[in-house]
Amino acid sequence: MNKTFSKDGTWIAYKKTGAGPALILVDGAFCSSTFGPMPKLVPFLEKYFTVITYDRRARGESGDTKPYDVQREIEDIGALIEVAGGSVNLFSISSGAILAIRAAASGLNISKLALFEPPFVGNPTGRRPENAVADLEMMISEKRSGDAVAYYLRKVMGVPAIVPWILRLTPNWAKMKANAGSLPYDAAVCGDFNIPKTLVGSLNIPAIVIDSAKSPKSLREAVRAVTELLPQGRRITVDGKIHDAPPGILAPLLEKFFNS
Repeated sequence: MNKTFSKDGTWIAYKKTGAGPALILVDGAFCSSTFGPMPKLVPFLEKYFTVITYDRRARGESGDTKPYDVQREIEDIGALIEVAGGSVNLFSISSGAILAIRAAASGLNISKLALFEPPFVGNPTGRRPENAVADLEMMISEKRSGDAVAYYLRKVMGVPAIVPWILRLTPNWAKMKANAGSLPYDAAVCGDFNIPKTLVGSLNIPAIVIDSAKSPKSLREAVRAVTELLPQGRRITVDGKIHDAPPGILAPLLEKFFNS
């Protein structure tokens, strides 16, 4: 992988492939340039774009500088924009979509924005503790990466208890544990999971917000609410999976949107 340095000196590992307008892909929790939905999407997109995938800080081959602040991750995207030539489009998923919203609102040179199910679902069940960041940081410092993964899934995302149990039996568990050091950062990016309405409303650039027809009502409602706040927003619902969609469905949408 290639490396560039963020404003605070942290190295950010990235891959650049394809040709055409620059497109940065921003991962959600647990994922990296080698794990999750983005690596599967790249072969479909590199026919049309110069695609940049990267390891968010504390993941994969990227570094990690303390103390963390969400602004540092925005600066990481800024460093990649410089690598791309100064102007980019962004496609982002889940908590990465919240990060992308914050990055675009910060004034970075982002031409168009595509978001897949930013998880602005509030805290209706009370399962997302206010001290999630501190709890996760403690688990990481104690090298309890498995506990951190389970905590994020159960307490932050609010998934049923059986989900972490099943995941422990799959090869993906080790990959999720490998990126557990970044989970406090995702918790910080998401905050209280409520939509920052003024921030979203300030994004006067072309944007699409995508949801899957099979996703929970709370996520789909968040997509609707975000779309209504965006001055140039448009909602697209796809026949995907729960909080996911196949690259063969996403890629044509993204190609049409970013090249129109």
